[in-house]
Amino acid sequence: MKLKTWLLLSYLLVMILPLLFAYFLFAWINDYNEGQKVKEFFSTTIEMKKIQRVLNDPLLFQPGASHDEIEQLVDEKLSIQLLNQNGLVLYSSNSVQTVAVPVNRETLYGDLFSLQQEFRSHRYKAPVFDHNKLIGFYQIDVARDGWVQAVSKRTTWIIAVFIALFIVLYVVVVLFVNRKVNRRLTDLQHDMTTFSKGNPVMERNIVIQDEIGQLQAHFYAMQKSITEARNRIEKEQQEREYMIAAISHDLKTPLTSIRAYAESLELNEQLTKEQESEYRQVIIEKSNFMKQMLDDLLTFTLLQSPAYEMNRTEVDGSEFFEMLVSDYEPLCQAKCIQLHSTANVTGEYKVNPKQLMRVIDNLMTNAIHHTEIEGEIWIAALSEGEIDWLYDFVQAAYSFDFVNNAYIIVQNEGHGVAESQIQSIFKPLYQADEARRKYSTHGTGLGLSISKQLVEKHNGDIQFFSKESIGTCVICCLPRL
Repeated sequence: MKLKTWLLLSYLLVMILPLLFAYFLFAWINDYNEGQKVKEFFSTTIEMKKIQRVLNDPLLFQPGASHDEIEQLVDEKLSIQLLNQNGLVLYSSNSVQTVAVPVNRETLYGDLFSLQQEFRSHRYKAPVFDHNKLIGFYQIDVARDGWVQAVSKRTTWIIAVFIALFIVLYVVVVLFVNRKVNRRLTDLQHDMTTFSKGNPVMERNIVIQDEIGQLQAHFYAMQKSITEARNRIEKEQQEREYMIAAISHDLKTPLTSIRAYAESLELNEQLTKEQESEYRQVIIEKSNFMKQMLDDLLTFTLLQSPAYEMNRTEVDGSEFFEMLVSDYEPLCQAKCIQLHSTANVTGEYKVNPKQLMRVIDNLMTNAIHHTEIEGEIWIAALSEGEIDWLYDFVQAAYSFDFVNNAYIIVQNEGHGVAESQIQSIFKPLYQADEARRKYSTHGTGLGLSISKQLVEKHNGDIQFFSKESIGTCVICCLPRL
């Protein structure tokens, strides 16, 4: 149940239940009082009969009559009045609380022969005849002290019961509000305070799916998102620190070599022309390696920025992709590698030509470096057709969608990469061959990571497949315009 609905129902119950309690208590006590009135009516009627036998004596209404017998009947609860036929008081047992003398005949003759039940007394009035001649009236008042006391006690008891029921209702509502609202809000506030201080918060079981439950779910989702963001930022920071340390170390080695060879050339320590040429070549190679490393670092840093937007232009797939996969024959021939090149792309695409060429250069450089002499490399750009030269393990793991995408494939023979290392192949500075990583100047270890980010900037996807002792295949998927 929604919290708003629950609060409205609680408010309605708090308003209605006390009224219902009061109504039922009043109805019950009124019914009880009516029952007591009936019992009292009959007992009073019997008592009146005894008194009426005395008061029906006509002699009591004669001037100078003795009222001793009446005096024996009256007490604190019973009072008697005798009136003549004109309504004048002949006798009253209570001179202080004398009943007012009737002022008219209607009042004098009203309510005869009926027992009148008032709140504090019973009253009975009747005429007296002497040989069918009206000679007077008598009026009997019986105090209802017991009734009044009982009613007062019952009223006090009703008020006490009503207050008790109201307190019980209030306590129940307070407990429910505390359980449904206050305690849950306090727990949520505690969790938020704990999380704001950087401490871990265990998710509580959300039993009630109301507004507070939704708020808790949103908080735990937010906590999870923030925690993941913190971990990601921390991981990126660690990777950045590691990258800076690694690149600093990698720059130090060629820089030391450049300085050593430059000093040797400067001092001209009886070097032959062949040695001077070799030293200059080493300096150029080391300088090119440092330039490549700095270029890769600049590109990688630029791609890490969320604000970086890569400009793309529309190109014709047939011309662009044919140009993209060409011109790698000289590099392969220099290492006696056989290159198979294919381009069959149709449709329009939105790309950044320079950055996409960088992706292919990175992939081909890796492929040439890891392919043995007289090995084979395949490079293809396809948006249709069959590919019969793909490795079996690649065909089993990857499916092509030529309707919506074009594919760039670079496949080479070689030692391959272990399955346990494939998941880390796109990480910055990761190089599967530890020996090459330590002693080779082939690359910085940022090429595949940069390639992955560039392909993703094209709204595409890049997949890496490899098997030891067979070779490696990289597939880049680019969506049609």
